[in-house]
Amino acid sequence: MKSSDCIFCKIVAGDIPADAVYEDEKTLAFLDIRPVNAGHTLVVPKNGHPHNIFDVSAADWAAVSETVRKVSLAVEKAMSARGINLMMNNREHAGQVVDHVHLHIIPRFAGDGLKLWPQHPYKEGEAEAVAEKIRAQF
Repeated sequence: MKSSDCIFCKIVAGDIPADAVYEDEKTLAFLDIRPVNAGHTLVVPKNGHPHNIFDVSAADWAAVSETVRKVSLAVEKAMSARGINLMMNNREHAGQVVDHVHLHIIPRFAGDGLKLWPQHPYKEGEAEAVAEKIRAQF
């Protein structure tokens, strides 16, 4: 079921205009209104109102993933980009602003200033403990 206050549901319904670049039966891809770089595109499922990766159906996720693949190829070529970052924020503490599943396709260029997140190595034995915690969830 769509959410009446979700901006992406309104875009999918055609109630709010967007610069669509691709659409099929299950997905819609449109330009982000506050792009990191020109060509920054969002891909959303059109079925219902899944909030994030934790409640999107497998079928909708597969459709979004395939659209992301297709649109990434088009964005990179159209923008003469040197690469593509795919990004998805899930829940507030991960930076999700719009509560509707969406993936960002961000074209990258030499010297564009976009930095990747900081990394650090695991402490002695920590990786094994973390891996075991994750495996235990299956």
